[in-house]
Order: sequence, then C-alpha cells, then structure tokens
Amino acid sequence: MAMNNEELTRDINSQTLRLKLVDGSNVTGQINLDRHPMYERVSDIVTQNTEQFLVLFAVSVDTKSKGRVNHKTLLINREHIIWAAPQDIE
Repeated sequence: MAMNNEELTRDINSQTLRLKLVDGSNVTGQINLDRHPMYERVSDIVTQNTEQFLVLFAVSVDTKSKGRVNHKTLLINREHIIWAAPQDIE
C-alpha cells in the first residue's frame, strides 16, 4: 500500500538538545517530545527513559578529530552521555 504525502508528513513537538559524550564530542540536535508522551521534561527523557538509544534529528556533532559533522538522524547510546541540556530558546 502506497502512502501519500499527507500520511508521510505530520507535525511533531521537538526541542533542541545539547549533549556531551564520553569521547569529548558535543552534539546538538532535535528530539521529538511526542515520541515520549509519558515524560514531561527533556531531562526525564534522558534520565528516566528505558530505551537504550536516544533518537535525534537535524544533528550537528563537533569532534576534535573531524570538526563539525551534520546528520539527518543520529541514534546515541545513553550510556555514552556525560551531560545533557535543553538548548535555551532565545
């Protein structure tokens, strides 16, 4: 069964999340808050979520060795996160 554009496009509730990983990388990306309706805050998704991986989209990763690398989607193992913070809205 083929999907039309309306079925493929839907609004999502996203927020920008900043992460520091154990390898020193800094990650900035969007997290879909609607994917985790039982959590009220981004910090709850990072600390209390039982899924092993966080799914981010529109991601920018700053590394010491490769500089900045952009990704459409990135899965991050939560065990590799040193700290996480929502990006301040200006």
